[in-house]
Amino acid sequence: MVQAPPPRRVPRRIVDGVLFLDKPQGLSSNHALQQARRLLNAAKGGHTGTLDPMATGLLPLTFGEATKFSQTLLDADKAYDATVLLGVTTTTADAEGEVLDTRPVHVSDAQLAAALAQLRGEIEQVPPMYSALKHHGKALYEYAREGVEIPRAPRRVTIHRLELLERAGDALRIRVDCSKGTYIRTLASDLGALLGCGAHLTALRRTRIGPFALDAAIPLADFDACAPAARDAALAPVDALLVHMPCVSLDADQARSLTHGQAARGCAGEAGQAYRVYHAGRFLGVATLAEGGLLVPTRLVSTADQ
Repeated sequence: MVQAPPPRRVPRRIVDGVLFLDKPQGLSSNHALQQARRLLNAAKGGHTGTLDPMATGLLPLTFGEATKFSQTLLDADKAYDATVLLGVTTTTADAEGEVLDTRPVHVSDAQLAAALAQLRGEIEQVPPMYSALKHHGKALYEYAREGVEIPRAPRRVTIHRLELLERAGDALRIRVDCSKGTYIRTLASDLGALLGCGAHLTALRRTRIGPFALDAAIPLADFDACAPAARDAALAPVDALLVHMPCVSLDADQARSLTHGQAARGCAGEAGQAYRVYHAGRFLGVATLAEGGLLVPTRLVSTADQ
């Protein structure tokens, strides 16, 4: 009996651009990336910083040449809407952990307002054990699952805004604007500690990263339902994550030097500043201006098709 040949794999496409995704609950950031990459049949993809599986909201995904700039948003401020339940503490400081303790809640609105005020501005947070931070090359959550507690040094973060949106009994809806490295789970736990009743995070939605807001994002289910051409059209350009940078336009000779890995001469601007670089409207990459008007390439995109 002659066996049928195995089905041919469809080759991956070269896809360049940024997808501002509204991640659903229950998916890891990597799982969401792989689903979007499969829908685009993209050869290369990455993301710009993880969201916990429990969390929803803005998750920018990068494809092709845009992956070179995935790190751009790691240092950006972020904003979240969160739900916190007072009176219950868990092993993970969120709803995915096991309940450690339950206490009665006798917290007035004035006490709540005072506790929130203490958590605004520059504060120190101890990173949770259930996090992806590494200790001797191993994620802290792996130690936590083994019942091993690793000492963690507190980290300084900035809470730019911490606002109570609604209180319904022991459940609070809050809005947080914060610096990079802030753990909203830890913020919820610290709030409960200040109030003396304990607390944990029950829902989290990221609404902003740097200059990018959730209202520009597409839900994964909607992206899945799109026709292939519409999926490609939903991608922002390769330079979409760099809008915070000033830009410079080069002439043909300057562009030729830069794309060959050499400094472009005769450029004006602030020494030490990174710039988005263009020629004839085409994005070339990122370069840094050195003394003497030399624009030194930092990270260039492929120009093989030019």
